[in-house]
Amino acid sequence: MIHSILADSGVSISDLKKNPSAVIEAAGGLPIAVLNRNTPAAYLVPAKAWEALMEHLEDLELAQIVRERAGQKRIKVRLEDL
Repeated sequence: MIHSILADSGVSISDLKKNPSAVIEAAGGLPIAVLNRNTPAAYLVPAKAWEALMEHLEDLELAQIVRERAGQKRIKVRLEDL
């Protein structure tokens, strides 16, 4: 069976257990597929990449709200009233 690997690099679980810091450093800030018997079992995503992904998802959610509200009647509000 063929499995898609959604990362540029992969590492076996046993190699990850031996030296996780070295694996993270070698990835250069990019996600790594963690393989179990050559099948992706998980993805190791560096903190900066995860934070960027979460910000992007939030932006997509906010854009969806804007699209949903685009046809609604506008209500004038003064800052002092808030």
